[in-house]
Amino acid sequence: MQTKFIKSSMLKAAFALLLCVVFFSCKKDYTPQTGPYDLDVVLHGADKYFGASGFVKFRQDPDTARIITLDTWVSNLEPNHSYLLQRAVNPSTDPTGCSSTAWLTLGSGLQPLSIDTDNHGNGKANLWRDVTSATRGASFHIHFQVIDATTLATVLTSDCFDYTVR
Repeated sequence: MQTKFIKSSMLKAAFALLLCVVFFSCKKDYTPQTGPYDLDVVLHGADKYFGASGFVKFRQDPDTARIITLDTWVSNLEPNHSYLLQRAVNPSTDPTGCSSTAWLTLGSGLQPLSIDTDNHGNGKANLWRDVTSATRGASFHIHFQVIDATTLATVLTSDCFDYTVR
């Protein structure tokens, strides 16, 4: 009876190990930043917005269109209000990193699009940017900020990331 229990336990453990191997071998990357083409950008509250946060899922599919999708979420901001996502870049050869303050407002292609919050101060927007004008393989330091659409005050900021155009 005990031999049957041990064989059953060993079989279950082997099956669990096999599932883990299969699952993790299919994943591309285990880090928060998923490579030079895709970024997971966390936004932190600036100044008086310490409890606020945001996230940008920055993805460029390996296609010829070179469209970057920027699925953006914000939380704990002013309820029923509009915000804008901006980015600034420096060439990756620039030793100053993310020192640029030449902010570009993101949206639906070249048209800026706001992130509108609900009555709880949470919002979501599906933004995108066409980067066909950038040379394939070009690398940049990039950082993001969310600004109040009315006052233009910065409410969320990100760290500096490295990005390469596919």
